[in-house]
Amino acid sequence: MPAPHDVPGPGELVAAVREFLERDVLAGLDGRTRFHALVAINTLGIVERELELGPGHAERHRARLRDLGYEDDAALAAAIRDGDLDDRHAELRDALTEMVRDKLAVANPGYTQE
Repeated sequence: MPAPHDVPGPGELVAAVREFLERDVLAGLDGRTRFHALVAINTLGIVERELELGPGHAERHRARLRDLGYEDDAALAAAIRDGDLDDRHAELRDALTEMVRDKLAVANPGYTQE
């Protein structure tokens, strides 16, 4: 972990809270409170995965945009709306598929398991 912060890092702290909720708290809850605890546990899992995977995903996302010839998502979206990529359908489809896979790897990795 870079200075000035010591260990544990943010990912380890989030994991510790998530594990505490899963192991020690959840069993004693029911109804609405249990539901909200499950939402909190899921949210902490998302944060863990984003901390772990986010930097690599960000770099790959920038590379995909660069390969398609656009600086950011807004420019890519405008080009799609304007039909500028109609002749590059397969390339665009592949890039968008990978973008969605990266998002799902953080939001809910189970959606991409085959």
